[in-house]
Amino acid sequence: MVLAFLLAAAENRRRSVSTQSQLGQLRVVLVNTRNPLNIGAAARAMSNFGFFHLRVVNPYELAFREARSAVGASPILAAAEEFPSLAEAVADCTLVIGTTAVGHRELQHPVKRLEQAAPLIRKRLAASRVALLFGSEKRGLSNEDLSHCHWLLRIPTREEHRSMNLGQAVAVCLYELARDPRAAVPSEKRTPASASATADHLERITSVLLDALRASGYLKSSPAGSPKRRSAAPTDEKIRRLIHRLNFSSSDAELCLGILRQILWKSRSGSDPAA
Repeated sequence: MVLAFLLAAAENRRRSVSTQSQLGQLRVVLVNTRNPLNIGAAARAMSNFGFFHLRVVNPYELAFREARSAVGASPILAAAEEFPSLAEAVADCTLVIGTTAVGHRELQHPVKRLEQAAPLIRKRLAASRVALLFGSEKRGLSNEDLSHCHWLLRIPTREEHRSMNLGQAVAVCLYELARDPRAAVPSEKRTPASASATADHLERITSVLLDALRASGYLKSSPAGSPKRRSAAPTDEKIRRLIHRLNFSSSDAELCLGILRQILWKSRSGSDPAA
């Protein structure tokens, strides 16, 4: 067992190192960005998801390195590389991908949805550098910018409102790249101890709870022999529905039943010494 634990821990470390190495191959490239706050927001998203290489092409505002929106990500802004042209910014990358909202533009490239593109990007990151391009807030990537791309990706926003804030778009794309489907925690198998309570369990809880409510005076007991008053939703039905909504496991049902029985006994013994 100890050996299996150590092997699993070593494998997790190996995967973590491998993943970090792959993430380090990505270059986030912002082209003609107009607002320095958006550059800061993009840097913050990069830091959140473990990407640290930012490249900026012809930013409108050169003071982006002091952007207050880069909370916790000032090292990424400080290390950001500036390029006068997109061709220079992607020269060392083997795969260049542009982001687009598509719209009514006639595109000359294959367009993939983000969830389809992410596995392809991760696969290439294992071997070489990849550039992920984001255009200006006003116009996106120009046709000339797109000519440097191998293919394009789009975030599946609704047709009536395609465009996203630059920082949000960067965050969504990087989240999809950073998440590892293999790391998803498998749902636990239900054990007999956590099996759902039976209808009989729930009916006993309902019965004892009703008795406890009557003993406490919350509910009035009907005199013996008197007909039951009918209403749209009798109290016992309301209580029964409440108990069913709680989704007790069998062990929790037994615990609850024991608690209610003790409360009922204490309530009766306190109010009636003869009991």
